[in-house]
Amino acid sequence: MAETSIEWTDATWNPVAGCTILTAGCTNCYAMRMAARLEAMGTEKYIGLTRKSGGRAKWTGKMHLDWKSLEVPAKWSKPRLVFVNSMSDLFHTDVPPDFIEAVWKTMEATPRHTYQILTKRPDRMAEILPGAQFKVLPNVWLGTSVEDARVLHRLDELRHVPAAVRFASFEPLIGSVSGADLTEIHWAIVGGESGPQARYMDPKWVHEIERLCRDTGAAFFFKQWGGKNKKAAGRELNGRTYNEMPSISV
Repeated sequence: MAETSIEWTDATWNPVAGCTILTAGCTNCYAMRMAARLEAMGTEKYIGLTRKSGGRAKWTGKMHLDWKSLEVPAKWSKPRLVFVNSMSDLFHTDVPPDFIEAVWKTMEATPRHTYQILTKRPDRMAEILPGAQFKVLPNVWLGTSVEDARVLHRLDELRHVPAAVRFASFEPLIGSVSGADLTEIHWAIVGGESGPQARYMDPKWVHEIERLCRDTGAAFFFKQWGGKNKKAAGRELNGRTYNEMPSISV
């Protein structure tokens, strides 16, 4: 576990490390840069997960299942919001169902924590989670990333997943998603891309999502404008900060 500066959570927990590039939202993935940095520091878990290509770190496709990390949440006495697998995707096709089940048992055994699982593969999530061994846990929120209109189908796939809370992360937002259907989506996170290769986010795209949230009752969380200097750009929208969180009902 690591304390984090991510605005919508308290800590990260990475039972899996490593991933593969899937769609345009993955192009400048911060986790690739971080994995390369951790490998350079000698962190065994991240060795071989990235390679240099065009002067930048890219996933190799190798993944590491960290069974020992499953013991960690039980040691945290203070309740936390926990972002699960900030350095991977729990529903990547190379993560076996038995490992996902083990993660589920850990989360069930630690109800004082609230776990936030974000995937770019909600189709696989929808295939696996209806299984009898996966209870709908009130402390587990399930979400998908949607960077532009080309992947709006992920919202439909997420709706097929039994969950206490469903959420969408529109980050990095690199195109309009005005056609998004937020029915049965409880929370929307919006953010621009950050880092040296950050792509532009049009403010009108952000306003479109806020309006969709108001129309459907989804909570709206504006994370950042992003850019090469995200701190300078800040996270105010309409002269204020939006930190709305979903209400839980199961």
